[in-house]
Amino acid sequence: MKLLVTAFEPFGGETLNPALEALNRLGDSIDTVKLIRVEVPTSFKRALGAVKRAIEAEAGEKPCAVLMLGQAGGRSALTPERVAINIASARIPDNDGFMPFEEPIVPGGPAAYFSTLPIVKLTEAIREAGLPAAISNSAGTFVCNSLMYGVLHWLESEHPAIKAGFMHVPYAPEQTAAMASPQPSMSIQDITRGVEAALRALIMNIK
Repeated sequence: MKLLVTAFEPFGGETLNPALEALNRLGDSIDTVKLIRVEVPTSFKRALGAVKRAIEAEAGEKPCAVLMLGQAGGRSALTPERVAINIASARIPDNDGFMPFEEPIVPGGPAAYFSTLPIVKLTEAIREAGLPAAISNSAGTFVCNSLMYGVLHWLESEHPAIKAGFMHVPYAPEQTAAMASPQPSMSIQDITRGVEAALRALIMNIK
């Protein structure tokens, strides 16, 4: 059994992305399940390709699930996403300088895709680990939402047995310390613990 876990590179002028920091702190396996860890470019046009390549590169058994991670400034909890919508609209450029406005991710595609991960179980497991967690009903319209939508759309036709979903994490304290207005944050150690708890719940509940 394999799981693919992805996280975005820093963006928006930041020098770190807490999602990527947590990804880099994961081991090569959890509870004997192999983890495939992939850094994804914060790019509307290149992110999906990175995930596709990671899945297709696996000889033989493909990962049974994909957990994508990203930063959501302003949130105080780990938040598994329920849904991705077919809209790309950015208030800041991505790392390629691209800044779409009210564009479809897949022209003519479905209005939305729901996560195929057991998001209730993931949320409960994070809380049981002593960390705040809540299901989010909006992944926004930046690259995080675009990747979640794109992956679910692609998997539906190419690898329908693979489950996938997205989880946002808060800022790290190192980021908020330099901000003029206070923002919620969570230590990278705790974010990593939360991701590990979510992955264990995923392993136990994947079908």
